[in-house]
Amino acid sequence: MSSRNRLDRCYARAKTIPFNNDSKFIFFSDCHRGDNSFADDFANNRNIYFHALNHYYREGFEYCELGDGDELWENLNFEAIFEAHKNVFQLLKQFHLENRLHMVWGNHDMVYQDPNYVEKHLFSYFEPIDGRDIELFENITYHEGIVLKHEQTGQELFCCHGHQADWWNYNFWRIGRFLVRILWKPLQVLGIADPTSPAKNYKELIRIEKRIKKWILQNNLRITIAGHTHRPRFPEPGQIPFFNDGSCVHPRSITGIELENGEISLIKWHIDTKPDGTLQIVRVLLEGPEKLVDYMG
Repeated sequence: MSSRNRLDRCYARAKTIPFNNDSKFIFFSDCHRGDNSFADDFANNRNIYFHALNHYYREGFEYCELGDGDELWENLNFEAIFEAHKNVFQLLKQFHLENRLHMVWGNHDMVYQDPNYVEKHLFSYFEPIDGRDIELFENITYHEGIVLKHEQTGQELFCCHGHQADWWNYNFWRIGRFLVRILWKPLQVLGIADPTSPAKNYKELIRIEKRIKKWILQNNLRITIAGHTHRPRFPEPGQIPFFNDGSCVHPRSITGIELENGEISLIKWHIDTKPDGTLQIVRVLLEGPEKLVDYMG
C-alpha cells in the first residue's frame, strides 16, 4: 500500500471533532514518555511538559496528542511508564474526565490501535496503597487520525502522526520495535542514535515531508498537522498547509501547535533564566498567529 493510500485510509477513518472560533486546542506529539531510565528522552523535559500541560488545563484547552506519546518500543508495557510519570497521567486523566482528551497512535505506540490492549492497560491501574484498581482512562479510544471541522466554514484540519508516509515505520513497526529493544536502546545510553528514525535521518525526514505535501496537493490543500519527524513546520498562508508540531524531546524544550480564536500558532516551552539567576519555564511564540481562513484552499 502506498503512502497516499495509507493517508487516504487514515483520513476516511478519522474521528471528526466539530470546532469554532471559540474553541481552543493544543497539539503535542512525540513525547516518548519512558521509564525514567537513562534511555528516557522525555525525562529531561518532563517538568517543562507538566508545567505547560497545567497551563492548558487551566485555560480550558482541549489536548490532542498526535502519536508516540508513550515509548512502547523501548519499554515492554505501559505500567512502567505510568509509574515513572504518574503526575502527568493524573493530569491527562482530568482532561479525559472533561472530554478534552483526543489521542492518536503513532508507530511507537501502535499497540494502541488494539482496543483490547487499551482496555487492559489504560482503563485502570492497580494502586498498592488501596489494594484495588483505580480508574484511569476509562473507555478511552485511540484513533489513527482526527479531523477538526469548523462548524461555520466547514474548513477541515486533518491531524495524524505522519508515519503513514513512512513505509518502514508503518508496515514494519514490529521489526523496528524489536531492533530498538535489543540493539538501539542499549546503544542510546552510550549516545549512539537509531538510524532508522526519521528524526535522526535527515534524508528520510525530507522524503516523508515530500510525500505528505504531495498528498495535501492531491486533496485540495487540506490543512494537515502531523508529528513523527520531530521537525516543527509552520507554513505561511499561500504555501502548502503542512504543519508539524515538532516534539517534546528537543534538547531542553518542547514544541507544539496552538489553535485559539480561529488562529493557529507554533509555540515553544523552555527553561529560561531570570536576571537574579533563578529559573523559570516560559512560553515563546515561534510562528503566527495566522488566521485559519487564510489557509482555505
